[in-house]
Amino acid sequence: MHPATSRPAALATPSRRLLLAAGGALALAPLLSACGDSKDSGSRAGGDAEGGAWSFKDDRGRTAKSGHRPKRIVAYVSTAAALYDYGIECTGIFGPSKPVGGKPNPQVGDMDVADLTSLGTAFGRFDLEKYAALKPDLLVSNMFPAPDLWYVPPESKKKIEKLAPTVGIDIARTSLLDPLKRTAELAESLGADMGAKKVTDAKARFDEAAKTLRAAAKAKGGLKVMAITGDPDNLYVAVPDSYSDLNYFKDLGVQFVEGKKSDKFGFWEFLSWEKADKYHADLIMVDNRSTAPSRKKLREKATWRELPAVEADQLTPWSMEERFSYAGFAPVLERLAAAIDKSKRLKA
Repeated sequence: MHPATSRPAALATPSRRLLLAAGGALALAPLLSACGDSKDSGSRAGGDAEGGAWSFKDDRGRTAKSGHRPKRIVAYVSTAAALYDYGIECTGIFGPSKPVGGKPNPQVGDMDVADLTSLGTAFGRFDLEKYAALKPDLLVSNMFPAPDLWYVPPESKKKIEKLAPTVGIDIARTSLLDPLKRTAELAESLGADMGAKKVTDAKARFDEAAKTLRAAAKAKGGLKVMAITGDPDNLYVAVPDSYSDLNYFKDLGVQFVEGKKSDKFGFWEFLSWEKADKYHADLIMVDNRSTAPSRKKLREKATWRELPAVEADQLTPWSMEERFSYAGFAPVLERLAAAIDKSKRLKA
């Protein structure tokens, strides 16, 4: 996912632009045939401990239903990783999961993906036959924003919907706290023990990390942070309010460069590399997805190398597709706090 998807590197065609919103609006949305509309959006429900009737109202306002608590769950890789943090294991995954530079893909979290069936790692690649063979009870994915399910191909959605109910968690244009809460609620409905020490410790660590980040931002008042990704043709500057993590970091006091919306989706400002110096930033958050350009690749661009923050090596990874669990985001907050603490204001 580049700007928004697997690769912003392909922006020549309309589909390429759609991909640009990793939080960006890609039209892939399934509406499940097994789901019914409900008016009180945001509520949730679950099955009993013995696996009785189960239901969950997702962020599309639709209720996924099953005669039993889902066990054979297929999910977008980051979503599966978040559920795993609550003890809910998936049967299959889709989305980027291959190792990066010999290291685990940052999107897999603590999962061992070797034992999971992958339905495809590239955008638009979803093996329908493999999916059907898994006999799924439920499909779960994030949304950028609703009602589209991330990495679910629109041309296959009707067939996918017929095989199992689907649930979507909205992670765009809202605070990080919302998808964190909703993912936890989904996990609980699927049987997670929310009182388990691992779960409560992760929440406590997240809360403490939020305090640390707030303190670091306050101590470095005026420090400008910019979140970016790139491709061979453009530098993409994030519109902070469109991303739930950046949105929340702003609430904690982090001062961001505010990219201007370049298209109707509103997740990025597209800058040619010749205009990469449009904004001054003291610290740059760099997209760390496997589909994003490496720092080595970025350094091939002279205008990138000349940015003050790059010259000062004031760069930090941006976990643009971190799993939406407290265990996943606590280290993210800690890392950003440390980067802000070590950075200094630079001359433009």
